[in-house]
Amino acid sequence: MFENHLSSSMTRKLFSIAILFFLAANTFAQNKVTKSAVTFKIKNLGFNVEGSFGGFNADINFKPASLATSSIEASVASNTVNTDNESRDNHLKSEDYFDAAKYPKIILKSVSFKHKSGNNYTGSFNVTIRDKTKLIEIPFTYVEAGSSATFKGDFQVLRTDFGVGGKNVILSNEANVSIETEISK
Repeated sequence: MFENHLSSSMTRKLFSIAILFFLAANTFAQNKVTKSAVTFKIKNLGFNVEGSFGGFNADINFKPASLATSSIEASVASNTVNTDNESRDNHLKSEDYFDAAKYPKIILKSVSFKHKSGNNYTGSFNVTIRDKTKLIEIPFTYVEAGSSATFKGDFQVLRTDFGVGGKNVILSNEANVSIETEISK
């Protein structure tokens, strides 16, 4: 009888340990980014200038059923700014704009999420450009399809909030940013 009790107790402990490992693996599992695009548009001399950033890196743990424990931290390499104009790109990488040598990353880090309706969400994100961090509300969609999920979001930043471009009067203060990311689940 003592052996059966020990065996039953041991079985419960092993089962508990197995459940903890399963939960830990699912809690800390990384979703792999399979595609990403970070683009922007800003007016310069009244004309739209479009560009993109590369070097996208992200740690995404987003669960629609558990928004309170969800998190997203993403970055792009500031020296990858591309407007299809090498001279302008080099100027954007300089101290006057992104100062890519001193501040190699532009960082987005979630603070909280809200479900709006259907696939529509809003996230509060700390956005860091250069040495300045601002809280920005970013509306986005999250759509699951098979073994992948796609995030799409559009938002606006004020370049002067981050000390980008100084008091440039020919460059608009508002930059529109779009992010699209696909992850494997």
